[in-house]
Amino acid sequence: MKPKEILEAALRGEATPRPAWVPFVGVHGGKLIGCGASEYLQSAEKLIAGQSKAIELYRPDGIPVVFDLQLEAEVLGCTLHWAEAVPPSVTSHPLLTQDLAALPRLDETKGRYPLVTRALDELVAAHGDEVAFYGLVCGPFTLALHLLGHDIFLEMFDNPERIQDILAFAAETACAAAKIFSDHGAKVIAVVDPMTSQISPEHFTEFVTPAVNRVFDYIRNDLKRFSSIFVCGDANRNLDLLVGTHADNVSVDEQIPIPRLRELAEAQGKSFGGNIRLTSVLLLGDERDAKLEALGLLEQGGARGFILAPGCDLPYDTPPANLQAVAEMVHDEYAREVARTTLKAREADEFADITVPDYDAAQAVVLDVITLDSSSCAPCQYMMEAVEKAAAAAAPLHVWVNEHKIKVREGIGMMTKLGVKNLPTICIDGDVKFASLTPDHKTLVQAIRDRAREKGLL
Repeated sequence: MKPKEILEAALRGEATPRPAWVPFVGVHGGKLIGCGASEYLQSAEKLIAGQSKAIELYRPDGIPVVFDLQLEAEVLGCTLHWAEAVPPSVTSHPLLTQDLAALPRLDETKGRYPLVTRALDELVAAHGDEVAFYGLVCGPFTLALHLLGHDIFLEMFDNPERIQDILAFAAETACAAAKIFSDHGAKVIAVVDPMTSQISPEHFTEFVTPAVNRVFDYIRNDLKRFSSIFVCGDANRNLDLLVGTHADNVSVDEQIPIPRLRELAEAQGKSFGGNIRLTSVLLLGDERDAKLEALGLLEQGGARGFILAPGCDLPYDTPPANLQAVAEMVHDEYAREVARTTLKAREADEFADITVPDYDAAQAVVLDVITLDSSSCAPCQYMMEAVEKAAAAAAPLHVWVNEHKIKVREGIGMMTKLGVKNLPTICIDGDVKFASLTPDHKTLVQAIRDRAREKGLL
């Protein structure tokens, strides 16, 4: 079977002769050809060169043409902040100042879509006979957050009709983006909706399910393509709802146990994928770590309907050797057997040199926010915005805000020392308070003030 045929079989929930493998190469493609993320994501030539290099090195069955959840937001009027090692982030929200009816409609002549479609055309022409290309579209709830900002969490309670209207518009936009990718040869449309990990099951059912199912029905019935729902973050509370959507595949990050996802997916005849650890293994680990991780996940995922993949967009500086080690485990059964019998897990890092503050002695309330990286992870970005807004509102009380990014060892150490299990998470004076759930403004301000009273600061 050709590589793309192995992927297609997995997407249909069938047994495959070897594991299916999709490295989610985004800005990491820029690293492979020696250019920064901002240049990479604004050049068709760079996208073609970077993704082609990734195909050469990592031998994938499928790969995205681009991984940038801000493509749609940019067309709709959001201002973007560009960086050199991560995708751009949204810094303005049009629906704070204008009506929904005033927003433009998406088509392939706008924003960066002309350069993305050109890149996809050339990549499909060069590699499409062997590799299936993914078109990644911003999920309705995450796009709604881009358009409205953090106010969405309060308005889901206070003005649900408005949020339903915004989500309907976001679903329409996702359908338009899906058609663009499909028209230019993408075989799989992945709806990437990381912010759905931040809401309750009740809100997921009320707001997200109708919107995403509209998109998945359109992908299946009108575009005749495979579909996937891709969620970063701790989506455990909504996992059965994610699997219950009309998507062909459910892909998750490291915070979702593959055995649980497999059980839910197989019960509904769904394909499932994930969830190689991005930072501790792929970015900060070595080839041995990558091989052990891949072996463990392949055993957990089984041989039917499973797609091995990183948990999200690959960090820019991921060592290529680590991804090549994963590819070796995918493609070489003998290498898998050798690895099983010769590799031993590395002893856990005790992080003895990393200490937490003396919170009781601090003449302030200390907010530690454990994130992947707020400059590149939408749930992390909006949680940080919520924390900073709440800290300002608590004045004249002193509030210290610290972000600990697990892309670096210090962040992993703080995550370990504070007992944080899910990302992103807010800790108040060392206690986990909001785990993978962004609180509304009033709730967070009240939690800060409650802690201040306990310390005698109010």
